[in-house]
Amino acid sequence: MKIYGVGILAACFLIGHILGDYLGKLFHLSGNLGGVGFAMLILVIGNDYFKKKNKIPAETENGILFWSTMYIPVVVAMSATQNVKAALSGGWVAIVVGMVATIGCYLLIPVLSKLSKKYANQ
Repeated sequence: MKIYGVGILAACFLIGHILGDYLGKLFHLSGNLGGVGFAMLILVIGNDYFKKKNKIPAETENGILFWSTMYIPVVVAMSATQNVKAALSGGWVAIVVGMVATIGCYLLIPVLSKLSKKYANQ
């Protein structure tokens, strides 16, 4: 059922939010650091894991897919409300984390490309 997809998304969001809060405290910041990203990562990895194990009924999978596609516009809306000026004036942590994340993503593009070709040939 689609409601299970909503429940799974909510659980991933809560776990990601908790992880983001702890990461923010680790860097001595008052805000959440990457909670929404952690939530999306947990959702994608969990969905893939349970799909491979055939543990998700088709209707639940449809619910997860529906809400995961709705999740991206929500993330964009949430990031649009953040105060960038306050983040930058709060220190170099925001800039360094952003640069590290961006560079990490660029470095993962060839790896993901090879993996997608490998899975496409199976």
